[in-house]
Amino acid sequence: MSLSKSLVRQSHFLGTKIRNLRKRNHLTMEDLSARCIRIDPDYAPSVSYLSMIERGKRVPSVDMLSVIAQVFQKDPAWFLDDEPEQEAITPDKGRRGGISGMALEPSFLFSNDILQIAIPEMLSQAGITGRQFAHLLIRAHQESNQNHFPDLERAAEEVGLKRLNMSVEDLIDIAKSLGVTIRWIQRTPQDVVDELGVSSKQVISSFFEPPSTIYLNEVLKDYPTRLKYDLSVYIGHCVLHNRDSLKNVLLVGSANTWEDNIHQSAHVELNSQDILQAWRDFESSFFAGALLCPKVPYRQLLDRNGYEISVHQKAGVSPSVAMRRMTVVSPYPHWHYFDAYGQNKLKAVYRGNGIPLPWGNMRQVNDPCQHWAVFRRLSEPQSGSSAQISILHVGDEPRIYCCESANMMDLAGNNRVLCAGIDLNPAIEAQGGDAVSMAEQLKKVCVQSGGSAQIPLTIRKDLTTIAKILNINWIERGLNGPARVICARGAACPREPSCYGDPISVVEKP
Repeated sequence: MSLSKSLVRQSHFLGTKIRNLRKRNHLTMEDLSARCIRIDPDYAPSVSYLSMIERGKRVPSVDMLSVIAQVFQKDPAWFLDDEPEQEAITPDKGRRGGISGMALEPSFLFSNDILQIAIPEMLSQAGITGRQFAHLLIRAHQESNQNHFPDLERAAEEVGLKRLNMSVEDLIDIAKSLGVTIRWIQRTPQDVVDELGVSSKQVISSFFEPPSTIYLNEVLKDYPTRLKYDLSVYIGHCVLHNRDSLKNVLLVGSANTWEDNIHQSAHVELNSQDILQAWRDFESSFFAGALLCPKVPYRQLLDRNGYEISVHQKAGVSPSVAMRRMTVVSPYPHWHYFDAYGQNKLKAVYRGNGIPLPWGNMRQVNDPCQHWAVFRRLSEPQSGSSAQISILHVGDEPRIYCCESANMMDLAGNNRVLCAGIDLNPAIEAQGGDAVSMAEQLKKVCVQSGGSAQIPLTIRKDLTTIAKILNINWIERGLNGPARVICARGAACPREPSCYGDPISVVEKP
């Protein structure tokens, strides 16, 4: 087939390949158009035409494609479908966080019209509710931005005046200044069963009654940090949304993914109003954290205390708020955070460092790896906190993670585990080290010792330097214990012998 005919039927990925090449070479469309003009002004695309090519709205002529190909030193045939290089059509997100994206190509199959039809059908067949999908969208947006929402930070700072460790009375005064009335009620924990069939306890901590009354559960008087959080969320709704669509109920417990309106049924249908409500709830929750732990003073507090979880006592907030805010205010961006309730249940997830989930929060997983710190502390609760160095394959390379985990009991009586952690590979590379080689070496030592081993002195020395540069105390504590090989699913256990006794699932020795 001639190149001219190929352009007609084999150009599904052409626009995407051009766009990704342009971005990876840090060129604007104006830059690329100008480069093409210097090569051949007669066949160079204008900026507007180049935009249409990249969006799949136009197919360039053979001569125009040849000019573009010269800019990037590619053969024109490389841009056609017969060169199926996945990296050429996958968006390059750099190190901005989150799990790697997928290429939405061919673009005509991923058009808005087709997705509007296909997504509801997918949710129906997968058993994922519209509410869960909305939260998944928000989490992906949160991870892509690595928790940076400066407009929400500014709104909280204007209200709280960057005060750290505000009292309950301070927050009540702010709420009343916004025209809110406070009332107290009594509610006791209820036994509930979630969509995965897991039994737990749940309690209504507070709810809002239009037009301006907040009802607070008397039990919150014994949990002042949770009381502060609830008040801050309602303040956020008032400031950001003028009480429009204010969340009716705040819950404590593991029955729902995130804190959802108790009267909301789990419909598969996905509608824009539910997504908007979920987004407003996220904004208000983020606002609450920013109000309670303003960025600059909280970062200074963390720096003075080496990012210890116990800093929550000095900040006057719950450990969960303190750990979630660590992922926001730290100058090091490669964090993750899990809030785990019982077997197979993640209530809150943030993965700005792209770490795979240890188990699903939308479906039950029967073979979770038991070497994740959150699993061990769920099955065997401990006092205080503990650090762990872990080696985990992400994609085609091993990565070194360090996390700090702590058991907590919520006001409904449920055991939960909070876990904050970082990916150490970027920090190693920033100091000129070979992170992949170090991770491979550490993995080899662990596998040879049955899956966990003391960290070799040379690696411990290098990672101690990293810990001091990052000023995170629990990394050094983790280095004093054994490193553990973990996996995202038991069916891919890298240990030898496999924890699951299936030799087929064991990978080659490193």
